[in-house]
Amino acid sequence: MRLACVQLSVEGGDVQGNLDRALTAIDDAAERGADLVALPELFDVGYFAFDSYARAAESLDGPKLARFAERAAEHDVALLAGTVVEDLEASAADGIEVPADAGLANTAVLFDADGERRLVYRKHHLFGYDSAETDLLVPGERVETAEVAGLRVGVSTCYDLRFPALYREFVDQGVDLVLVPSAWPYPRVEHWRTLPRARAIENLAYVAAINGSGSFDDAELLGRTTVYDPWGTTLASAADDPRTVFAEVDPGRVAAVREEFPALRDRRL
Repeated sequence: MRLACVQLSVEGGDVQGNLDRALTAIDDAAERGADLVALPELFDVGYFAFDSYARAAESLDGPKLARFAERAAEHDVALLAGTVVEDLEASAADGIEVPADAGLANTAVLFDADGERRLVYRKHHLFGYDSAETDLLVPGERVETAEVAGLRVGVSTCYDLRFPALYREFVDQGVDLVLVPSAWPYPRVEHWRTLPRARAIENLAYVAAINGSGSFDDAELLGRTTVYDPWGTTLASAADDPRTVFAEVDPGRVAAVREEFPALRDRRL
């Protein structure tokens, strides 16, 4: 399975421009043979553009995500709409199950190659350090997985990387690949290099950490999108400039590694 991780140039508050750049990147990735394309955290509005969250928010059935569902079907590729700002009340009015009937959420949506919504993940761990996220957003509660091109896929978001128990839930659900859309800033480069790799090693699973690129008033995203295999080996990576990172992900690799090195069988629950 050919995975394309889009390290998108995100401009704070420029929703239309960000969406257009994302769609163009999806077109390019599909032309280059991608089976699954993944976008970064809050690629629609920019993580640090807190004043723009309410303006950007829509239902999951709104016109913003409809464009990405259509593009997935057009290109016959699966697509992670990396995360967007979701209006929970609007989603509830559209009959979508939500953790609360009011407020906003940081939400990832995985579409299959037919453009059908297969997975919704709302960020569980909201970041409070020098961030308005905990004041503006409602945390998610559910962990969903979906089958994509022979792989069981799960999604977590950015700060979730610091909470390894979440990734054990993925193991228990048979996940082979965890997609981690993120908006990780400087100066925490070493944390970014270490945490996704650690999650891959301890769970013997693929982990794809998809970061954004771009500067905000008081923060700069560090890029360095990276895909790790179940041994924690880097399959593909980027610097901090906008680009798409491609990696070949083998549906049988996780089972083979777990059989060769059966550490998960030694868990004491």
